[in-house]
Amino acid sequence: MRERWRAVGVLAGALFVVNVVARLVIKFGFENDDTAADRVSLVMFLVIGLILAAVAFRWGRDRPVGRWAGDLTAAVAVALALTVFVGPLLVGNSPFAGGAGLFFAQIWLYLAAAGAGVLVGYLILTALGRDYRSQQLKRYAQLKAAKPRKVVRR
Repeated sequence: MRERWRAVGVLAGALFVVNVVARLVIKFGFENDDTAADRVSLVMFLVIGLILAAVAFRWGRDRPVGRWAGDLTAAVAVALALTVFVGPLLVGNSPFAGGAGLFFAQIWLYLAAAGAGVLVGYLILTALGRDYRSQQLKRYAQLKAAKPRKVVRR
């Protein structure tokens, strides 16, 4: 159980670090350039989606969907809370400095990137037939094929 929560914490921390790096790049490199800041934010959301796709692909191979989906949900929720409330403080802003529209836009964009990343990772895993359920069904079929048929006598 401890390993499970450690993995969730490490994932949440990694997602938060991606956001902090993007915020620092925007602050020190593109302070007054909104177009460049938007591009950095887009790259940040792509990186978050790719990380979650890779994690969904990896965790989906050896865990049931309910277990890894719950773990990913917890990690994304913690990372989102840190991103929205702590991230702006690290670069000298208030979480609500841009107004309610920007605050909620961050949340929706983050959730969209996270959802898309998880979906892509799991769909690729399922399409390759390497997900947990497919592997269970494959083992079951092999087990049934290995047993000889019982002969029915009349």
